[in-house]
Amino acid sequence: MEFDSIECVSISDGIDEDEIPHVTRSQFSSSKTTHNNNSNIICDGNNGGISIHPATSVHELLECPVCTSSMYPPIHQCHNGHTICSTCKARVHNRCPTCRQELGDIRCLALEKVAESLELPCKYGSLGCPEIFPYYSKLKHEAACNFRPYNCPYAGSECAVVGDIPYLVTHLRDVHKVDMHSGCTFNHRYVKSNPREVENATWMLTVFNCFGQYFCLHFEAFQLGMAPVYMAFIRFMGDETDARNYSYSLEVGGNGRKLIWEGTPRSIRDSHRKVRDSHDGLVIQRNMALFFSGGDRKELKLRVTGRIWKEQQNPDEGACIPNL
Repeated sequence: MEFDSIECVSISDGIDEDEIPHVTRSQFSSSKTTHNNNSNIICDGNNGGISIHPATSVHELLECPVCTSSMYPPIHQCHNGHTICSTCKARVHNRCPTCRQELGDIRCLALEKVAESLELPCKYGSLGCPEIFPYYSKLKHEAACNFRPYNCPYAGSECAVVGDIPYLVTHLRDVHKVDMHSGCTFNHRYVKSNPREVENATWMLTVFNCFGQYFCLHFEAFQLGMAPVYMAFIRFMGDETDARNYSYSLEVGGNGRKLIWEGTPRSIRDSHRKVRDSHDGLVIQRNMALFFSGGDRKELKLRVTGRIWKEQQNPDEGACIPNL
């Protein structure tokens, strides 16, 4: 967005008033009709009227001067006609970042009318989304767009990294040092010398490359009510629709006993905490886990085995049948 002499900066929460960029009043006319953030835009603070130079993009018109994101109603303006989004209005302590006048509660109704008439491409268009939506439908779509980046699925910390699947696989391997495994079967052994000290712990055992897709095997310890339990489950590194094409089984046992779980992997769109709290996996009470471990039950030696398979579509009945 081209500006004549207005300096725009990104303003963080709690910014001091003195840090708000100031533009001298001499740059604007003394009347209520003033230039907005772009030199080709004129916004009338008296009656909410607005005029746009033909060379000005409507998308530029709706760009917040602080965060540079598209503005959605309510769109606020100061007495001099400078607009700002509702989120940034609170962040700049109700002061216009352009002329430092008090913003008050003036709405730029004309600009909101312009917004209602627009159709905009999804912001994930560069990642492959071809969709175009009415202005008010765009945010709802983007919140669930299949092309939006994925959050890092690492369970050991609240990692803020986002990206596509190939990027996250590399990130898990290089940053979180997660073990990578090729194949659709696995056999893991978890050993803990004093299992009674394990409370609310999370581990990601490994990432599997299977059928050309990636799967995350999680193992966690937490309190289920008053009972300490362990839980193992698998998440699919992709969307929920694709996750339904696969199934997995987990098995744990010892002393001639065993527990088996079969299910569909959850997408990493669902956080590991959400999956855990839904108990969608193999849940093992600690006393049972120690029984499986054998010995004097003072040391946890739990072996978890399992496999992943792909469901095949039955062309006659439209039902999924296991591809074993």
